[in-house]
Amino acid sequence: MKKYIKYFDEIGIQDIPQVGGKNASLGEMYNKLTSQGLKVPNGFATTSEAYWNFLDENSLRKPLQITLAQLDTENYYNLNEIGAKARKLILGGKMSSDLARKIIEAYQNLYENEQCAVAVRSSATAEDLPDASFAGQHDTFLNIKGAAALLEAVKKCFASLYTNRAIKYREEKGFKHDEIALSVGVQKMVRADMGCSGVGFTIEPESGFDNVILLSGVWGLGENIVQGTVNPDEYYIFKPGLELGKYPIIQKKMGDKKLTMIYEKSKKGIPTVNIHTPLPRQRQFVLSDEEIITLAQWASVIEKHYQKPMDIEWAKDGLTNELYIIQARPETVHQSKNKKLLIQYKLLEKGKVLASGNAVGSKIKVGIPRLLQSPKEGKNLTHEHIIVTDTITPDWDPLLKQVGGIITNKGGRTSHAAIVARELGVPAIVGCQDATATIEDGEMITLSCSQGKTGYVYEGKLSYKEEEIDFSNIRMPHTEAKMILADPENAFQLSLYPNDGVGLLRMEFIITHSVKVHPMALVKFNNLKNATVIQQINKLTQGYTNKQDYFIDQLSQGIATIAAAFYPKEVIVRLSDFKTNEYANLIGGKDFEPKEENPMLGFRGASRYYNDLYKEGFALECAAIKKVRDTMGLDNLKVMVPFCRTLEEGKKVVAIMEENGLKRGEKGLEIYTMVEIPSNVILAEEFAEIFDGFSIGSNDLTQLTLGIDRDSELMGQLFDENDPAAKKMIAMAIASARKTNTKIGLCGQAPSDFPEFASFLVKEGINSISFNPDALLQGIENINNAEKSFVTFGQAASSN
Repeated sequence: MKKYIKYFDEIGIQDIPQVGGKNASLGEMYNKLTSQGLKVPNGFATTSEAYWNFLDENSLRKPLQITLAQLDTENYYNLNEIGAKARKLILGGKMSSDLARKIIEAYQNLYENEQCAVAVRSSATAEDLPDASFAGQHDTFLNIKGAAALLEAVKKCFASLYTNRAIKYREEKGFKHDEIALSVGVQKMVRADMGCSGVGFTIEPESGFDNVILLSGVWGLGENIVQGTVNPDEYYIFKPGLELGKYPIIQKKMGDKKLTMIYEKSKKGIPTVNIHTPLPRQRQFVLSDEEIITLAQWASVIEKHYQKPMDIEWAKDGLTNELYIIQARPETVHQSKNKKLLIQYKLLEKGKVLASGNAVGSKIKVGIPRLLQSPKEGKNLTHEHIIVTDTITPDWDPLLKQVGGIITNKGGRTSHAAIVARELGVPAIVGCQDATATIEDGEMITLSCSQGKTGYVYEGKLSYKEEEIDFSNIRMPHTEAKMILADPENAFQLSLYPNDGVGLLRMEFIITHSVKVHPMALVKFNNLKNATVIQQINKLTQGYTNKQDYFIDQLSQGIATIAAAFYPKEVIVRLSDFKTNEYANLIGGKDFEPKEENPMLGFRGASRYYNDLYKEGFALECAAIKKVRDTMGLDNLKVMVPFCRTLEEGKKVVAIMEENGLKRGEKGLEIYTMVEIPSNVILAEEFAEIFDGFSIGSNDLTQLTLGIDRDSELMGQLFDENDPAAKKMIAMAIASARKTNTKIGLCGQAPSDFPEFASFLVKEGINSISFNPDALLQGIENINNAEKSFVTFGQAASSN
């Protein structure tokens, strides 16, 4: 006897041939994971047999074959016509009384109310296989009420097997049309229209970094995320922190969420409508921290169950305030990638920025922009063209494989445009806000996704280089090779490079780009007089009752992102090392900074931290670091004090750090200091009693050894880290560190630029060398060659 209906409690992942990937996954989670706390709305699914019954009752198999055989599979010029014909055939069919009765019985059995609202979702029987996502290929119908409306929605789902995008997708993936059936899942409606909804990935979707979960969310129905109609909230959750019961949210980014999709209450035949989100709701996160953590825990459970990275959809019922998982499918992009093989793109020149947004991928593309309002306008597109449009919906999919790049005004990292761009390997920048206004049709542009999570559109053709790097051939040396980092946006991608951690995390970049405000302007906000500064700070700190919390949150999130990216490897964050003129450039900074003739040698580094002019600002730096280490559980983070002139100053800084909750040795906290002043070298053994480690800042040390302002155009040619005096200072520092058994490293460009400098450091016995990311691989090669030459030299010497 043919089985047309299966309830979720009868379905498992093994039932993909009968109910498709989407419904099989829902049944699997309903049966296997609700005991672990997940909530999945109950429901039922029509089977592939129901679909074949519908075709046979209406004698549609042959007509569909004939219709599809006429498709031009080279240029797809008649795709619209063929798709419309196929859908018309199915929509013109009539459901057998037996099938209709069984669907209505299942609906009535599950839901006591005969007008209970349900979601009706399509699930192709080849859907969501590891190499085929089918995301957005078929239709979903929401808020369906009553038996008649349900039967009509089921038939429309059958027809959506032949949307233009689905037809083209199957052709490209090599699926035979007449071997694919359409199952329909029916679930009780989650009232997300009155709550919120979103998607999630159990890996970072750009880099494939697997120690974080990315969640995004909007008010109302999740279609606004899929279509990229609004820019959603984004939350990054650190998996090891989640497992340890720590506060695992390492990053929260508020989207504008300008629109909210709700159900249309009138009888106009339009199921949903977008309304403007009230301003207070736009400025409010859609999820509380507790809800973020709950969803992350569920995502982790799902990933562990399937033993692969997953792409999930979630919803929150606005009536009951309950969270639900409404879909889960395998993530298809990074599973097939060789993580040891990387193609690195790098811009070689700068240009005028026309637009910026969320970067998808890491490629650079030079091309001709085509400003399009709908996919119907996309004629004669080639890989030399870059689509520029307001937003991308699944209707655009047939075009996207033809072009070299995608730029949209709207959309986040989890929008349909971003997901499809990743699958196709097409570089995209989504959520640019005003790209269609700032980019001119036909005028050459450079699309760059190579600079981290923010993508930039530049005017004209900029030169760049493309390099293939095979990490599997790189052998790590005995001397540790670490990175110098500043920008959290690059952290996940760069963590995949061969490395021994981060030897220098520059805090200044995070303060400049994320915080933007001088910490003392937040501490003394009520004393500010400048109306413009007050307005700027109020705008940045919206949602914070205590403005100092804004500094702590923004700084801790930036630091935590880098610490999480390299966890459990060591990450050393340097306390702020702005000079007074640089501090003054922060918002509100001019009121709190003295004017100095020579800021390079003035009120900088350690001398600030205990001084009344800054110590309350320093307390905020300490609070951010304490949050990362203690609250988030990122105990791989270590702290470094810059420009510490005297032993007494070192003791004062360590003491004030302890006052602010950062006690040396407590919970494994190590405090390092920079070696960049001759006094640090001369008294290195004494400094070793105060600090746990040293990092040689070769630029400042050379400058102060030779008495040269390294920023001086007149004296610049005399500045040389290879100068014998500078190298002797470095050698002395390393010797003292070895004598006191203190770890010592060096941060600088010289070991990658000059193989002989790397050789000198290795010979002296340095523990680690830190490089800028673009110099890391050359640096590793130079260290390996140096170590090899000393081994060879030692062997030769012992044989003589």
